[in-house]
Order: sequence, then structure tokens, then C-alpha cells
Amino acid sequence: MTVVPFVKAAACGNDFLLIDGMHAPGDLAGFTRRICDRHSGIGADGVEWLFPAADADVRARLLNADGSEAEISGNGTRCVAAWWAAEYGKDKKDKIVVRTGAGLKTCTLLSRRGNEFEFETDMGEPQVGDEFSIQLAFREVRGVPVSVGNPHFVVFVEDFAPGWQAEAAEIGKHHDFKYGMNVELVCLRTKGEIDVRFFERGVGETSSSGTGSCAAAVAAISSRKAASPVVVHAPGGAQTVRWNGTVFLRGPVQLIGRGEFFV
Repeated sequence: MTVVPFVKAAACGNDFLLIDGMHAPGDLAGFTRRICDRHSGIGADGVEWLFPAADADVRARLLNADGSEAEISGNGTRCVAAWWAAEYGKDKKDKIVVRTGAGLKTCTLLSRRGNEFEFETDMGEPQVGDEFSIQLAFREVRGVPVSVGNPHFVVFVEDFAPGWQAEAAEIGKHHDFKYGMNVELVCLRTKGEIDVRFFERGVGETSSSGTGSCAAAVAAISSRKAASPVVVHAPGGAQTVRWNGTVFLRGPVQLIGRGEFFV
């Protein structure tokens, strides 16, 4: 029997499996779907496949739960940094560099208590477009496109209407978005706080999203609905985004456990 060892981690309810790339099978997408299945697998929003890197502490290749590949996850990158700190950080190094599909990301360790960590990650410079409308089946929706190494469409709403997931799924697969889109619905609390719901490519609704939190905050700040720093509240917990040219994402992460998956 072949076994694949894994570590499970979560950041604000956004959960990932961390697996050494030496165990990567030939059908990486198919294996990722199997192990991420919440009934017949271990269950996760995605797998961070880990490889050596000449220019970083570790390279992470992210596959979503449906087997599709994503450029980056802010929360997933933080999970990778926590794993590296636990496995190799005996010298108490406080800056961990992760190579992602969206480039190098530096995670600064702010605190640690046992298997619980807090990091602030340099997410780079976002690209913000002008707000525009798309036509859905039953109505028109306006949103702000933001790239944080991966694509997002941020829609400001008065409240989270029942069934919002169906509309978010329709937005994410709209023909205007050739490669699909991560969708954020944003309710404004104050100039420094927002409530967000996430619907991610290749996953669906998630309890949180690191890049989605960045995109939502950047869209709110750029449209003068909020001011940096912004606390982003989601069902899985709160993260803080500050933007001063570069976006920084601060939030918690927990290493949940380790095990073996029978192949």
C-alpha cells in the first residue's frame, strides 16, 4: 500500500493540505480532487505542493479542490510559512520567503503559541481596474476588477441576500472572464471595517480568502469607501489589510495535524 504524508493547516477557516512534492503523483489534478474530497478524502480547499527553491525557503504550487491550478492563495501561503517555521525554523527566523505562481512572497512571523501563528505577508502591488458592469441572467452587476497575482471581481452590496452563492458562481464563470474569476461581495461597516463573502475559482464558497481580503480592501480603498488599514471580517475570522503601494495581509494560521493518505 502506498501512503502520502500530509500536514493540514487552516487560516481563518480556509483549509489546505501541505504535501512534499516528492510524493506528487503523475495525475496531480486527479489526486488533488481525491484527497480534498470532504467525504471520501481528507478534505480541504486545496493542496499546496511543496518543492525546493533556489531563491526562496520553499516553492508552493497550489491546486484547488477541483484539481485546477491557481497562481496563489494568501491564506495558503501563510499556511506554508507556518509549516516551514514549525519544520525548519529552529533558528527562530522571522521572515520566510515562499515562491508562488504569483512570485516571491515574504511572510513575517509576528507571533507563535504552540501550533498557532500570526503572519503579515507582503502581497506585492495590486492592479486595480475601473468599475464596470456585466449582464447576468436576471440583472446587471457592477464590480471592480482587482489583481493580487490572481483575478478578483469585487461587488459592493447592501447585504448578503439569500442565494448569493448562485449569483457569485454566475459572475465567476461569466464569458467576459476568459480564465474564470474569484468573486467578493462586500458590505461596508465603517471606513476601517468591511464584511466580505468569498466565492473562489475551483473551490466555491470559502470561509475566508487571503487574496480575496486584499482585493476587497483595495477596491474599497481605491473607491474611497474605506481607508487603510482595513479589517476584513469573514465567516472564518478577521484579517487586516494595509495598502501603501504594496499590500500587506495580516492574519492567523493554525497547524491542525499530520497524517497519511492511502493511495
